[in-house]
Amino acid sequence: MTTARSFTRHDITFPSGDSTCAGWLYLPTGVTSPPVVILGHGLGAVREMRLDAFAERFAQAGIAAVAFTYRHFGDSGGHPRQLLSIKRQLTDWDAALAYVKTRTDVDRTRIAVWGSSFGGGHAITVASRHPELRAAVAQCPFTDGLASALALGPAASLKVLPVVARDLAARGRGKPPVMVPIAAAPGSSALMNAPDALPGYQALQPAGTTFRNEVAARVIPTILTYRPGRAAKKITIPILFCVSDTDSVTPPAQTLRYARTAPKGEIKRYDAGHFDFYTGETFDVLVRDQIEFLTRQLNPAAARSAP
Repeated sequence: MTTARSFTRHDITFPSGDSTCAGWLYLPTGVTSPPVVILGHGLGAVREMRLDAFAERFAQAGIAAVAFTYRHFGDSGGHPRQLLSIKRQLTDWDAALAYVKTRTDVDRTRIAVWGSSFGGGHAITVASRHPELRAAVAQCPFTDGLASALALGPAASLKVLPVVARDLAARGRGKPPVMVPIAAAPGSSALMNAPDALPGYQALQPAGTTFRNEVAARVIPTILTYRPGRAAKKITIPILFCVSDTDSVTPPAQTLRYARTAPKGEIKRYDAGHFDFYTGETFDVLVRDQIEFLTRQLNPAAARSAP
């Protein structure tokens, strides 16, 4: 069994588009040129919402980690606030990769990406576009907007359309965005209203978090048409799909269909809900599986120990 290493955490910022992303860099203590994994979160979530827990465990295993917050959220830049743009978030991923490749304290030839929920969909897209990566992890990934909308239910999907119309009109007039809740109680107008959605998001928020439970409604049509799972067949690097068999947000049947098309894909399935992945016993099992996968692909033992 590998002994857990200590690590140091550094505040970082890097340029992306017209602004900057804030993040944390975790470096294993006493290791020169460790491999590195980049972590991005889900719908409207910030890195304080348990990305640190995963990054810490990776660093203890000898793998450096960068956990970042997308523009327009948390302490990252970008205006207006709470703007969820798929195109901009993918640009943020590319910017995070570019930033890591400038650092001299990690091995820039051994980079992996890790995404959860909506970020898991982004990790699939990024992995399909960057064959130079060594590995990817897609945790309870959003893979198909239409499938997620059907899981939400037609009535719930229709409820948000007037809000979308108001926000698009506000954008046309140069007014502040009209917001829609990210997570809400069942039957409410929100991006997610499964029974575990609101308590799940609330459970991830530490004291003093910068998380706001709302986004500009204009993103909804683009979410419906975003189908990152289709890119799985184009991924030439090893990718681990961690799938919830009872997922209420990202339907597992569709995710599994896409995952099986990845040429070097590996699939792990868990009898736990979408939001259970971040805490408790499920988190411990999940992160052990991910460390085993990343250790095989990134070979952190090849990193040099500092004298």
